Amino acid sequence: MITPAALATIRVALPPLGPGIKIPVVVAIVGGLLIAAAFLAFVAAHWTELARLARLAILLAGIVGAHGLGAWFGRAGRPVLADLCTAVGSIIFGAGIALVGQMYHLGGDFAGGMLLWTMGALAAAALTGSRGALAVALVAASIWSSMRVVEIRDVPHFSFVAIWLIATGLALAWNSRVAAHLVALAALPWWIATALAVGLEPPFVLDDGAALLFGAGLALAAAPWQRASSAGAVLSIYGAFSLAGVATLEVATANDLFRIHTGAVSQPLWAISCGVAGAIFAFAVAATTRRAGAAFAGIAIGLVLLAAAVSTPPQAGEPWLAYAFELCAMLCLVVSGMLDSARPRIVAGWLGIAGVIAAITWAVKGSLLHRSMFLAVAGAVAIALSLVLNRLLPRTRE
Repeated sequence: MITPAALATIRVALPPLGPGIKIPVVVAIVGGLLIAAAFLAFVAAHWTELARLARLAILLAGIVGAHGLGAWFGRAGRPVLADLCTAVGSIIFGAGIALVGQMYHLGGDFAGGMLLWTMGALAAAALTGSRGALAVALVAASIWSSMRVVEIRDVPHFSFVAIWLIATGLALAWNSRVAAHLVALAALPWWIATALAVGLEPPFVLDDGAALLFGAGLALAAAPWQRASSAGAVLSIYGAFSLAGVATLEVATANDLFRIHTGAVSQPLWAISCGVAGAIFAFAVAATTRRAGAAFAGIAIGLVLLAAAVSTPPQAGEPWLAYAFELCAMLCLVVSGMLDSARPRIVAGWLGIAGVIAAITWAVKGSLLHRSMFLAVAGAVAIALSLVLNRLLPRTRE
């Protein structure tokens, strides 16, 4: 069934499967964590009794010992344990930065210390290929970026993007879905912190971020290179769930109780550009691949952005048009997932529909009678549309 030439092509295109995590490995991981915890507890109990040079020697021994043990496990063919040791060494490195600053009364720039920790863990990940060290680096980078955002206020911390791009390059070089998940997940705290710090309406900035993640993920997933396609598929999953989440959040906060500004709200140009770029990416994928699923994804992104536009400035009455846009956007997200056979996208769309309906029903502003009438009309339109599609679309026979 498979010719030798096809077999060679498959082996080149697909990475080999890992050995997996077995029970002895799990027990060894728990044992290693217990030993590390015992080491830290012992050092903490006698920390004030030790001389400064002894403290430095203990920290250095912990870092060198963890990485040395990781190298030994790597040579022994135990990649999971080697990865764990590298991650533990990165954690000890971060603890060492804080303890050295405490011992020698260094400057109180805690965010700078988090950046140093990020650089050290990122270097360890690049040299060893450790996914755990990459996770430590991204967590430290997220904390660093959030602290800088609090300090500067009203200005996005774009320096985090450089760290994120380096981590993205490592994920592509490793061709690892675990690393791709870590990179995609690390983008969410930055957008949340930025939305809260900009001082405008947070859901509107989050709309742009979710649109960019979703559209860029679809564009990468459609790339001819396997590494980019795999990473893009993961990024599009987080983008789809983010889009569903911000749609629910926007409907839930579409009343005066949650509004920060009562007048007109002008979104920052860079955020609007990100949202528009996400929609362009989705429609470009639809045009190049001739896939209707990508087109519906672009429509979903556009409707969410339009909902944000029509709900600013806040109106005196109910934003019924924004509600309709959000419902249509989540329906398009479900249809997009069904056409592309993307189950996470389908789940995200259904969760978005449920969240938007719940937010419309239980929002503080307005009367329940008007909301029930709106939901009834929307349901009737959806049923009528389903009857029309049932007649137009060809039926399949079993």
